[in-house]
Amino acid sequence: MQRTRWTALLGAAVGTGLLAWFVVRGVEGRGGTMPEVPWLVAVLEAVLAALVLGQAWGVRQYVRGKRPGLSGLRAARTLVLAKAAAWSGSLLLGWYGGQAARALAEVELGTNAARAASAGGAAGGALLLVVAGLLGEWFCRVPPQDDDEDHGPGARAVPEPPPVAP
Repeated sequence: MQRTRWTALLGAAVGTGLLAWFVVRGVEGRGGTMPEVPWLVAVLEAVLAALVLGQAWGVRQYVRGKRPGLSGLRAARTLVLAKAAAWSGSLLLGWYGGQAARALAEVELGTNAARAASAGGAAGGALLLVVAGLLGEWFCRVPPQDDDEDHGPGARAVPEPPPVAP
């Protein structure tokens, strides 16, 4: 599995941010207002980031040989979780960042300051989720092994295939 490129995440965040800007602008152009983002969103994103880092830290200990009882399947699932956290955090960063930017563009309106602050807080939580996902992927990487060295915990040597008779 390839590591997630931060440039791809940045592109996704910027694209989603532009989409959010135009969605909010369209809603406001029709006389509506976007609801204020609950502060609980930022808290939940931070908790998810901590959970991803906690799971990835266990895999890091496994790779270093300090936690031999960890399942290889759990390590693979943690890697997928970290990748999903990075991508979903990137999309959420764009969505909430776009809302915050649009609210800041017209902050002179009474409710836009509160909307900008809550959406900015949610964008900050999403950024934590992106960082946790990228760190989690880094924690789950396995160093390359030489053929003559001992394979770490959970690793198996691949047997040679039997010779084929002509």
